[in-house]
This record gives sequence, C-alpha cells and structure tokens, in this order.
Amino acid sequence: MRREITYVRIAELAVTCNQDVLITLGLGSCVAISLRDPVIGIGALAHVMLPSIKKSQNKEEPLKFADSAIEIAVRKMLKLGCLQRRMEAKIAGGACMFHFGDKNNNIGAQNVEAVKKKLEEMNIPLLASDTGGEHGRTVIFKIETGVMIIESAFLGVKEI
Repeated sequence: MRREITYVRIAELAVTCNQDVLITLGLGSCVAISLRDPVIGIGALAHVMLPSIKKSQNKEEPLKFADSAIEIAVRKMLKLGCLQRRMEAKIAGGACMFHFGDKNNNIGAQNVEAVKKKLEEMNIPLLASDTGGEHGRTVIFKIETGVMIIESAFLGVKEI
C-alpha cells in the first residue's frame, strides 16, 4: 500500500485513510486539529486561524474558523463511515506570536479555547495537546498510529 503525504495549508482541511500522513507548516497563533476514527483508520487535519465563524462578518471561508472547520471535518468523516462516538482529537499551535499589551488580544489562546469548546460540544475527546508558548510549530499527523509529531525550531521535536 502506498503512503500519501498531503500538505494542509492555512484555512484548509484534508480527510484521508490509514496509511497517509498529513502535514501542516507554519503554525503560529493558528491551531492544527487532528481527528481520527481509530477503528476504520480515517483521519483529518485542519489548520484554522480564527476562533468562530459566528463572530465574523465574512463567512465565505468556513475552514478559517475553529468551530466551522471542526463541524465540516466531522461531516466528511461521517460520510466515509466513521462514527462520531469513536472520534478522538489532538491539537497543536495557538502560540502568542505578537504582544500588544492586552492579554485579550491573544488570538492563539482564543483559537485554542474555541477548539476545545467545539470538541467538547461534539463529545469528541481531546487526547493530547501542545499549545501556547511563543514559538511556531510544524505538525505531522500519522493517521495509522494517531501520533502527532510537533516540530519547533526552538524546542525540537515531540510526539503526542
């Protein structure tokens, strides 16, 4: 079986099968969300940049937003035979890349909070996370094992 590598850019989503690897580069305040149904080996990776489509005036790109991207990913996985009750998630990113003096302006923390809230609403357990800090990340998601590899120029490589 041939292993495919798919790159997921900002405001994109990929859903694929067991042997494949999904990669997203350049996470700063953005959050990478991996979803997986381990029983049938289907997984998804989304790269979101904003917390909520509900608060946005521009709703033309729903994959930009944590809440709507997760809903879309789950729908696509369900169409492929996944069961929502078996889905599990891991997340990375949400760094505070810029300081504006007001902690309420930390879009990275807002993104992480929105992702966690949506996963909880959808009863999808968050198995692990690597979020916050002030450093960028690259994420490699291996669907077959469910391992998320996080690379950072400053902190090296870790697996969750």
